[in-house]
Amino acid sequence: MTQQNQTNAGSAPSHADAVRLKRTLGLWSLVIIGMVMVQPTAPMGIYGVISNKGHGHVVTTVLIAMVAMLFTAVSYGRMARVYPSAGSAYTYVGQEMHSALGYVVGWGMVMDYILGPLICIAFCAKAAMNIVPGLSSFYVWILIFAALFTWLNLRGIRTSAQLNEALCTGMVVVVILFLVAVTRSLWHIHHDPGFFTHPFYQPDTFSLASIFSGTSVAVLTYIGFDAVSTLSEEVKNPRRNILLATVLVCLITGILSGLEVYAAQLVWGAKPFPSDQVESAFALVSRQVGGVVLFQIMNVTLLIANMGSGMGSQLAAGRLLYGMGRGNALPKSFFGAIEPKRHIPRNNIVAVGVLALAGASILEFYAARMGGGAYEIGAQALNFGAFIGFMGVNAASFIHLWRDRTTRTMGNLIAPALGFLICFFIWMHLSRSALVLGFVWMTAGIAYGAHRTHGFRSELVTFEIPPDEA
Repeated sequence: MTQQNQTNAGSAPSHADAVRLKRTLGLWSLVIIGMVMVQPTAPMGIYGVISNKGHGHVVTTVLIAMVAMLFTAVSYGRMARVYPSAGSAYTYVGQEMHSALGYVVGWGMVMDYILGPLICIAFCAKAAMNIVPGLSSFYVWILIFAALFTWLNLRGIRTSAQLNEALCTGMVVVVILFLVAVTRSLWHIHHDPGFFTHPFYQPDTFSLASIFSGTSVAVLTYIGFDAVSTLSEEVKNPRRNILLATVLVCLITGILSGLEVYAAQLVWGAKPFPSDQVESAFALVSRQVGGVVLFQIMNVTLLIANMGSGMGSQLAAGRLLYGMGRGNALPKSFFGAIEPKRHIPRNNIVAVGVLALAGASILEFYAARMGGGAYEIGAQALNFGAFIGFMGVNAASFIHLWRDRTTRTMGNLIAPALGFLICFFIWMHLSRSALVLGFVWMTAGIAYGAHRTHGFRSELVTFEIPPDEA
C-alpha cells in the first residue's frame, strides 16, 4: 500500500463527507440479501445446460463449483476485514497493488453489476409477457421493471433488506414444495441400491472432461455472492460480518442448490434434455412430479427470483459506484454523493436503473436482428466483469497475506492462489461474444482513466476508508 493511500485511509472525514452510508444491517440480514442476489433458485435456470454438459452429474458439478467459489469468498471476507469499504474489489486491489489496477478491476465490476439488473429486467419482461398475455410489449415491461427496481432501492437499505427477506422466504417455500413433490413421486417406487447415488456418480456416463465442462457452467450458480462486500459501510461490525456472510452465502447456496438438483436428477436421470427445452428443464421436471400447478408455480417463482436478483444487483452497483466516486475514479460530485434523508447513493441507483433500461432495449433490438435475446447476450457478458473482480480480489488477498510475516503461511496463501487460478481458467474460456463485449467495455474504461490522468502519469485514484461505526 502506498504512503499516499495509507494517509488517505487514515485521514479524518471532511465536512463534505459528513453524510455517510448508515450501518443498519446485522449478519443475517446481510446473508439474506446475499442469498437473494445469488437466488435460492440459482441452479434452476441453468440446470438443463449443466445436466447435458455433465452427462447427468449435476450435483457433483455444483458441489465442486461451491468449493472453487469458497476460495474466492474467503479472499473477499479477508479483504473486507482490512478495508470495510463500499468500494469492494476496487478498494482492495487499489490499496494492496496499485490504484490504477484498482480502477481497472472496479471498471470490470461495474460491467458485472450493471449487466445484473439489465438481464434480470429482460428476463422478468419475457416472463411477464407469458403470465399476462394481454400486455405483450417487451419494451413496456422493461420500463415497468426498471422503474420498480429503482423505486424500491430508493426507499433505503432497510426497506431493501425487508423486501429481500420476504422474497427469500417465498423462494425457499417453493423449493420445499418441489422437494416434497419429488419425495411423494419416488416414495412408493422400488429402486436399486445405487439409484440414490447416481446423481453423484454414474459409471456409464462419468468422465473428467464432462465433469469439468459441467462445472464451468455450474459456477454461474454462485455469481453475485461478491456483492455482499459492497455493503460493508452499511453493516454492523463489518470486519467480522462480511467474512462470515460471504462464506455463508456461498455455503448455503451450494447446499440448497445441491438438494434442488439432486432431487431433479433422481426424477430425470442422466438422459439429455432436448436442445429447444434446455432453458425450461427444471420446469419440465416440476411438471413431471407436480403437474401443471407446480409447473406454473415454478415459472412464477423464477420471475420473482429474478426480480430479487435484479434489485440486489442494482443495490450493489450503486454502492460500488459510490466507492469509486468518493475516490475520484468517477466524478465525485455525482457518484460520490449520499442522499441525507435515507443515507443512500441516490444518483447512482437512478443512473444504474436508466442504464439497465437503455441496455435491455438496445440488446433486445440487436438480438431481434441477430437471433437470440437480450437475456442470453447479457448473461454471457456478465461473467467477464465478474471474474476480473474475482481474480483481482484473490491477487490482493495473496499479496496482503504475503507482506505480513505472521500470515505468510501455506495454509493462508493456498486459498487466494487457488481462487485466482480457477477464476483465470474460467475467464479464459468464456464465449467469444462475452470476450468481445468485455474487451470493448474495458478499452473504453481504460481510455477514460488515461484521459483523467494524462496518460496515467498522475495518481489515478485516492481512497478514503471510513472508520467502523457502532
